[in-house]
Amino acid sequence: MSGHIGIAGVSPEGAAFFCQSINRQLALKELDPKDWPRVTLHNEPFGLYIEALQDRDWMRVGSLLRRSADKLSGCGASFCLTPDNAVQHGIHVAEVGSPIPWIAMPDLVADALVEARCTKVGIIGTQLVTTGSTYQTCLGLRGVHLLAPDADEIDDLDQIIFNELIYGKCSTQSGKRVLGIVQNFANRGCEGVILGCSEAPLVITPDNSPISVFDAAQILSVGAVSRAIDG
Repeated sequence: MSGHIGIAGVSPEGAAFFCQSINRQLALKELDPKDWPRVTLHNEPFGLYIEALQDRDWMRVGSLLRRSADKLSGCGASFCLTPDNAVQHGIHVAEVGSPIPWIAMPDLVADALVEARCTKVGIIGTQLVTTGSTYQTCLGLRGVHLLAPDADEIDDLDQIIFNELIYGKCSTQSGKRVLGIVQNFANRGCEGVILGCSEAPLVITPDNSPISVFDAAQILSVGAVSRAIDG
């Protein structure tokens, strides 16, 4: 019997993308569909996360994630994770005494970059992700240099993410702006770009990016499926 994947959703749009990614990863496995792992999603209200993140209140973020872990455990989940980049620090709080183990994205992303031999990458995400230590520390320890967008690009990304992407939409103008930021990373010598926003695939794909794309949520889905199936 395969493991049971528990997903602690934050952004509803991002959680929907992640569930789709999980299903696509499972479809690539040579498994009888009857042997696919169970998947359970639990979401606390998105607005509660927004308020906690605005206050940089990691204890409150962790408490919200922990509520999901408790619910997911009650549903039989073997482990849990969240595809939302902005709340990864909250996992350190949520996993203390958690009834089931957590998987965090940053280490899996670092592994993928090292495997691809990328030593310099940019990152797309909110201001909290692009200027914080969500990825900077673990990548630095692995010898990967992470570049943040320029100051004006960070402001524009925040506006685009919170006003458009989290609602599942992106204007033509906003799409061009985001792809322009990726092009700027290429101009600065980056070999790849981390999609540190679970809704970023609405705009950036391997087909339209001038550099390699490392979708953090997609990388997490690969790790989750492997853990559920292989243990």
